[in-house]
Amino acid sequence: MTDQGVQFPKFYVTAPSPCPYLDGKIERKVFTELKGPDAAALNEALGRVGFRRSQSVVYRPACEGCSECVSVRVRVKDFQPTRSLRRVNKANNDLKSEVRPPVVTEEQYALLSTYLQNRHADGTMADMSDDEFRDMVEASPVQTVLVEYRRAIDGKLMAAALTDELSDGLSMIYSFFDTTEPGRSLGTYLISDHIKRARHANQPYVYLGYWVKGSPKMSYKGRFRPLERLGQNGWFEIQDEETVK
Repeated sequence: MTDQGVQFPKFYVTAPSPCPYLDGKIERKVFTELKGPDAAALNEALGRVGFRRSQSVVYRPACEGCSECVSVRVRVKDFQPTRSLRRVNKANNDLKSEVRPPVVTEEQYALLSTYLQNRHADGTMADMSDDEFRDMVEASPVQTVLVEYRRAIDGKLMAAALTDELSDGLSMIYSFFDTTEPGRSLGTYLISDHIKRARHANQPYVYLGYWVKGSPKMSYKGRFRPLERLGQNGWFEIQDEETVK
């Protein structure tokens, strides 16, 4: 007898809540739990149809009357940095990166707390506790890592990215960084670095989560081309006129 619970996970829908990206819109999500020996395979299968992981749960938008949230990924082999992206890379030449296991440190939590206070003080994560951060990082049923970025001159932690390692690329789950040096454009730099990592590993994609056309919070993702979006008939390239260059 097969275990139908593993092959066919149960899905649930969240209660309506205000959309964090578009004013006046209502958000709902469909989600299921990742558990058991097939968790990694389920995560990859659902990721290819637009789901995102958070701890041991995967979810995707299920909003009535709105489909503006679309999953996007960078096609690594064809990516060529623009002049502005090359400037961002140059501004961060003094950073050294290290891939670490998903184990939380006090230093990481301090950086996250400051980042949330400065960038997302009105968001749902603004008051994240140390235990909640630990759950976000360490409660993973799939292969995931923390990539740390430190200033070479003094070892100061400048940024970190929680990243899932998939069979077809890297999925950037959550990133945070020092906001006192805006000239570095650290959020943009982390994506550039992940594209470089995927290329070195001969992986085809870097998954960036959701992109919402018209949302200032999401516009930076449009800088990475070719950018593919998930539609009803699979993945296809976003054209220049659809997003910010």
